[in-house]
Amino acid sequence: MLPDVKEHEQPGKQQSLHGCQAPHNPYAGQEIAFLTQHGKEHVVAPLFDKKLNCKVRRVDGFDTDELGTFTHEIPRYGTQLDAARRKARIGMQLSGASLGLASEGSFGPDPYTGLFPWNIELLLFIDDIRKIEVVGIHQGPASSDQCWVCTWNELETFAHQVGFPKQHLVLRPCSENTPLLRKGLDNWSALRTAFAWAKKIATGDAKIFVERDLRAHANPERMVNIGKAANNLAEKLLSSCPQCGSPGFSAIEHLPGLPCAACGRATREQRGEIWGCSSCNFRQELLRQDGIGSADPSRCDYCNP
Repeated sequence: MLPDVKEHEQPGKQQSLHGCQAPHNPYAGQEIAFLTQHGKEHVVAPLFDKKLNCKVRRVDGFDTDELGTFTHEIPRYGTQLDAARRKARIGMQLSGASLGLASEGSFGPDPYTGLFPWNIELLLFIDDIRKIEVVGIHQGPASSDQCWVCTWNELETFAHQVGFPKQHLVLRPCSENTPLLRKGLDNWSALRTAFAWAKKIATGDAKIFVERDLRAHANPERMVNIGKAANNLAEKLLSSCPQCGSPGFSAIEHLPGLPCAACGRATREQRGEIWGCSSCNFRQELLRQDGIGSADPSRCDYCNP
């Protein structure tokens, strides 16, 4: 089992620090089942074909919205990793595959200040032959624009600002929490129709709540981040454990303690990473190899308390 993903982790940096490479590609020519209904295969499949020489096959037959929706009609239970694992397992059961893939995204406050929107995209790979799970992640600032509008001109202005119609929209009359909504709005005609519907419900001076549709096929920024998470996962699958040879050998923990350039004391800056294998639990401490041997004094709690 993998630990729950922590929002402050940024495993996408691991390859730049150590660049471990596998002596071979264990998934060349293999097929991987990918349960998705929001078009994620369009960014994941080409990348896996290029980097791993394997085929990602989309699996349907299950409504993944039943596991939770961004618009809150159906809550998501458990962690982001739990949801991805359920998706992957369902896809593997439907297809009979021994290799499965699932994607799950989340939005929340940034892990540094808690003031700005933040997107975490997680891509889980399950290999039932080797009995391993490997997670690819990308995270970073997100756009989660939303506002209240009264007139069509206000809605039109907002739509242009967020990149509509490539970025789809969601409308709710009267309240941002009402279960009454129109989502998946992806053209001007549909948006006008939804606005007229909302105006009939939001009588008088009541305003209409409009926000970005956060589903992957409706949100170009998410698609880019899913592609980056897929790249992170592919790099991990090409990294083999030096002890047992299992794929997925990657960073699991950051090591603080980079010495201050002025006083030599340990700082909270990263001096290396602990890499681990999900198959044999082998662990190895690797110091950073990017040429940075000391921390700026501004990052030192003693020099800059």
